[in-house]
Amino acid sequence: MAIDYARVGLKAGLEIHQQLDTTTKLFCKCPTVLREKKDARYSFIRYLRASRSELGEVDEAARAEAGYNRTFIYKAYDTTCLVESDEEPPCELNPEAIDIALEIALMLNMNVVDEIHTMRKIVIDGSNTCGFQRTALIATDGWLATEEGRVRVDSLCLEEDAAQKIEETEDGCVVYSLDRLGIPLVEIGTAPDIQTPEQARKVAEQIGMILRSTGRVKRGLGTIRQDINISIDGGARVEIKGVQNLRMIGEIVTNEVKRQLKLMELSRLLNDRGSRVEHRIVDLSDIFRDTASRVIRRAGGLVYGACLRGFAGIPGTELQPGRRFGSELADFAARYGTGLMHTDELPAYGITDAEIARMRSVFDASDSDCIVIVAADNRLRAENALRAVLNRAEEAMRGIPEETRRALPDGSSAYMRPLPGAARMYPETDVPPVEISTLRLKEISSQLPETFEQRIMRYRRQFGLNDELASKIARSSNCNLFEAVVESCEVSPTLVARTLTDTMVELMREGVELDNLTERHILDIFRLLAANEFGKEAIPDIMRFIASNPDRTIERAVEELDLRASIADVERFIADTVALKRDFILERGERAVGPLMGIVMREFRGKVDGKELNMMLRAKVLELLADKGD
Repeated sequence: MAIDYARVGLKAGLEIHQQLDTTTKLFCKCPTVLREKKDARYSFIRYLRASRSELGEVDEAARAEAGYNRTFIYKAYDTTCLVESDEEPPCELNPEAIDIALEIALMLNMNVVDEIHTMRKIVIDGSNTCGFQRTALIATDGWLATEEGRVRVDSLCLEEDAAQKIEETEDGCVVYSLDRLGIPLVEIGTAPDIQTPEQARKVAEQIGMILRSTGRVKRGLGTIRQDINISIDGGARVEIKGVQNLRMIGEIVTNEVKRQLKLMELSRLLNDRGSRVEHRIVDLSDIFRDTASRVIRRAGGLVYGACLRGFAGIPGTELQPGRRFGSELADFAARYGTGLMHTDELPAYGITDAEIARMRSVFDASDSDCIVIVAADNRLRAENALRAVLNRAEEAMRGIPEETRRALPDGSSAYMRPLPGAARMYPETDVPPVEISTLRLKEISSQLPETFEQRIMRYRRQFGLNDELASKIARSSNCNLFEAVVESCEVSPTLVARTLTDTMVELMREGVELDNLTERHILDIFRLLAANEFGKEAIPDIMRFIASNPDRTIERAVEELDLRASIADVERFIADTVALKRDFILERGERAVGPLMGIVMREFRGKVDGKELNMMLRAKVLELLADKGD
């Protein structure tokens, strides 16, 4: 389904979370290193409950999390302290982290606050031992220049990273590791100025390049995360969290627009049918007392159900690729540790036609109705899960709820919790404010990395790149690698730039695992090229080989791909070719070089540089022509 994003009124904004490469954490002196989870020194348990803000309100997202009644287990290390365990007040804000955040703010054309105040953001999903995350506003009202126009940058905050979730146990406990908790990160929020999925991806890439250009952010999986806020006309603002792959951003935006359009269509259909949700929950355990269903028996044997009047066929409606409306309902049941089944997909899971008929009889359900059931080991869990499912089904008749969702690897998303509001924030009284002096800002401003525009102009001037290529490599995440290669190897800057942009894009489209190529690999490729160990035409083949065999050296790749050829072998082959094509050369003269190059390149492509082959062939042809003339 092709989507006219202007017609549907797409508005999207990004929240970029980037870990900073500081020596210590944001509110303590612990190192910012991740540990092997087996190295934990001890663990402890916390139970978190929703608290009221300074306005006396309870945040809806916190209220929903509290309803799950989870137990949280935390693993601590010799590199964590009592601050992470919430047994000791936090230290003052890390000045190193503040300086990095100020540098990023100035690069985003932002207005820095006069005084930094730390706030508490209520979060009781277990990701912080104290039930809130500490965050501090650093700057506001910035902007980014994009091909589609300016995108406003509303805010930049400095905050502590969350604890890392390790696992969820079968008995409902959630296990977290404290090594990541407290690592400083910046949260950059754009205004909803993004109007297409492609623009969303480009803006995320541009912000990522600005962050990397500082040289003071952490690199690697999990160090940067993107959240996307998406809405369309007639829809609702939905936040999708945890996007780690930039290439998926466009697809995630597209799939969310499809989901909201389909939900609006379902809302109209349900209302046209006169559908309604019955909030009566019935114990159906007797029907399944002797069931053959392994799913029900494994879940504990208790079965509870409810009836959705006029919902037949609705749960099977696809909202996103691989995700149906039934999947949306199941997300809510899963938050209480239960699965969801409905009559649209039965008989299945070992449930028989007779059992379905008895359920329909209990609810006096017609073919136009849908019965939803959950199986659990206790009544309270089953009833809470069903209430959440019924509330979501009822919301489907009203439209699209505002909510927070998590990104899935295939580009779709799943429900997490209600969208948080202003009630989640209140002042942090344990951390003193930090005044930002004009002198401090001037010092940081004088040492800012060059902008993209400055870099493009320098690449044109210093390396002789054309406008298009200078722009590509200047905006690429490989710009620093480009400069390192050109400075250390006597190779063409144009060739290096094209390899790190166009060639890598082509290989990525082929499905080559470029993440396996390290900077050391790239440097070694051009080092051997400069030493005439192979021809430049072999670079893509070597990159493919190393991507599939990252433990091999470039020297080994050259050997296994049979890319070496001696000058003697080349001269002998060219001499034989010229002798064989003597009549053709005498007839065509110097114009014979072009056709003969095809023969020579087929033999030595990737082994010897094409220019070198052309020079050797041309010299041999001219020698023959000169001898004939004599």
